[in-house]
Amino acid sequence: MKQRDLIDPRPLHYEVADRLREMITQGELAPGERLNERVLTERFGISRTPLREAVKILFAEGLVRLFPNRGAIVVAINREDAEDMFQMMASLEALGGTLACARATAADIAEITELHERMKAFHAERKVNEYYECNQQIHEKIIDCAGNRELSVAYRRVATRVRCPRFNAAFPAPRWSEAMEEHEEILDALLKRDGERLSMLLTSEITNRSKVIQSLIAPRENSAERVP
Repeated sequence: MKQRDLIDPRPLHYEVADRLREMITQGELAPGERLNERVLTERFGISRTPLREAVKILFAEGLVRLFPNRGAIVVAINREDAEDMFQMMASLEALGGTLACARATAADIAEITELHERMKAFHAERKVNEYYECNQQIHEKIIDCAGNRELSVAYRRVATRVRCPRFNAAFPAPRWSEAMEEHEEILDALLKRDGERLSMLLTSEITNRSKVIQSLIAPRENSAERVP
């Protein structure tokens, strides 16, 4: 029998939302899949009330849609969604980069440098999931260094929706190497506290990532359109 994932009761529905969000971003709950209340309440050892409150949080974040008599369905990202989200991320990261160069402490920059070295090691070892997890931590840390809470909240809301292991794993090797080179430049700009350059580099990296992900979404959408 599968071991149940018991939930810490503080505060319960937020913890449940975190667990569900992780299941979605890690691909355990796939796009188009329905959140089965019975299965999830048994797995987490909770009642339906905190689960439904957690689902409302995910709905507000755009991770699920709610349908009458069908419950919550995991949102599938299409090309238009991806374009909109990456445009928003590019704007947020551009602002974050400018502010981070002005406001980051020496300790902040040291932490980002350490994360960069770990990411570089994961790249060398071809550990894709570990690389992208570290990559995300770097981007979030830069945003947090901007010292603007609203910016951090807005960024995480959008970034969560585009975190998907099937996209990361499918990245072509040449693009992966280019991304690593881009991060070398990003770190250099941060170390020099060149806000204008860092803003430009972050925007460029997001734009390049958007092109790759949209190219991965397109074949799936075309295939779905051909289904009678």
